[in-house]
Amino acid sequence: MNDLLKAFFGAIGVALLAAGCMVGPEYQKPPVSVSDDWVGMTVGELPTGPDVDYAEWWRTFDDPVLNDLIEIAYRQNLSLEVSGLRVVQAIAQRGIAIGQLYPQQQEAGLAYARQTLSENTAQFAPFIDPSFGQWTLAPLGAAWEIDLWGRFRRGIESSDADLVASLYNYQDTLVSLMAEVATTYVQIRTLQEQLEVARHNVGLQKGSVDIVQSRFDYGAVTELDLAQSRSLLRDTQSLIPGIQASVRQAQDRLCVLLGIPPKDLDTLLTGPKVIPPSPPDVVVGLPAELLRGRPDVRRAERDVAAQSARIGIAASDFYPRFQLVGDLSLQAEDFSDMFQGSSFAAFGGPSFQWAILNYGRIVNNVRVQDAVFQQEVRLYEDTVLRAQQEVQDAMAGYLGAQRQVEFLELAVADSARAVELSEFQYREGATDYTRVLLSQQFLLQEQARLVSTRGSVALNLVSLHRSLGGGWQFRQGDALIRPDTREEMEERIHWGDLLDTEQDYRDIDAADESEQKSFRWWWPQW
Repeated sequence: MNDLLKAFFGAIGVALLAAGCMVGPEYQKPPVSVSDDWVGMTVGELPTGPDVDYAEWWRTFDDPVLNDLIEIAYRQNLSLEVSGLRVVQAIAQRGIAIGQLYPQQQEAGLAYARQTLSENTAQFAPFIDPSFGQWTLAPLGAAWEIDLWGRFRRGIESSDADLVASLYNYQDTLVSLMAEVATTYVQIRTLQEQLEVARHNVGLQKGSVDIVQSRFDYGAVTELDLAQSRSLLRDTQSLIPGIQASVRQAQDRLCVLLGIPPKDLDTLLTGPKVIPPSPPDVVVGLPAELLRGRPDVRRAERDVAAQSARIGIAASDFYPRFQLVGDLSLQAEDFSDMFQGSSFAAFGGPSFQWAILNYGRIVNNVRVQDAVFQQEVRLYEDTVLRAQQEVQDAMAGYLGAQRQVEFLELAVADSARAVELSEFQYREGATDYTRVLLSQQFLLQEQARLVSTRGSVALNLVSLHRSLGGGWQFRQGDALIRPDTREEMEERIHWGDLLDTEQDYRDIDAADESEQKSFRWWWPQW
């Protein structure tokens, strides 16, 4: 027994001394191409600067209704909670990876076996009963593969990166949610303004119909003028049901974002039915800040890190695996003799496995993992490039829409004046109704374009903040799942402290890539 223990613990000591080796590449963050500044910016149009705060960018619209909608969506949106639950899932999966560092197989149990020897084998002897039974109580049986080549530690490294990537995915979902709520709200307000424009023009055109009817009754004009005026009125009236349907559809989309069934949102959409005005000053951060400001960029980089570790996991199959196996048990033919000292049995020692004939498959598996790694690198680079494009596009759209609004406001004023003059001239008989018809059509068109473009200013500003990665900072330190969901999960199974990790999440949010390794050992594991 003493010799067995000495051999067992000696093997453990040798294995632990050798366990510092880790095969596979050591991860280095891939370099990416980032512009020094934004392209095509006129001085003073959109000031740029470092460390711009986008945490609650929607408040720059100074719209209390929008603020309330954002808060409700943050607390109730179902897709966001699904992303939070995936973080919890990643923590549990990481716990599985950490568990591989400890004995991978543990067994305990009670068994009874009966065996009958063949009379036609060398084991049979006439003076031995060919049938016998045996009770076995095994309180401890274990097999421990020593992590000589870092296979399990690379697995933990990959799980670490996957865990942080899942958190960045949650943040990216939050960024998208904030932007979608603001976008839908702006669309609703834009449609409501367009509805008012249509109704105003209906009233204006009804007045024209009355004028034409009066002149027709006096025989001053033909029925053609009356038909044209009524046709324009009916056409404008037909716009109203379509706009109302669009408002209803936009409200339904907003309900889903708020985590509620489609319903009338009049109690939430209070206040003036106007497009929220854009703030006078919009400051844009530098392109390099996208690498730490946009969660999707950070997630893509963590995906690269996770895949790098998987190359090491695959490469570990090139080398032999060493296991320590052991078994302590009580064995007796009669159960009454089980707990006597003479019934004690033990087995222990090292084992060795080497898939030396599988090198072709191992090599190709390593090649597969390396090819996937290179794909993840290119996807990361592509994510960075697309992030810069999205910011540039949003800035161009925002500035272009602002310039359009300036001209369209003048066009609407001139169109309104043209309607007044054409109606006056028509009443005086100085012109035919075609001039009135065209001026009223153009006024409606320009007013609708103005409202739509003013909506585009706000929508492009929302898109700009979304492309800059603003909004995820809003939730630092908060729980990722709702209290009722947490209660439901805790009633179903035991979660330990895995659902009590708000402080840890907040710290991971604040950490950069070099600091994240320090979270590996104190993050909740079980």
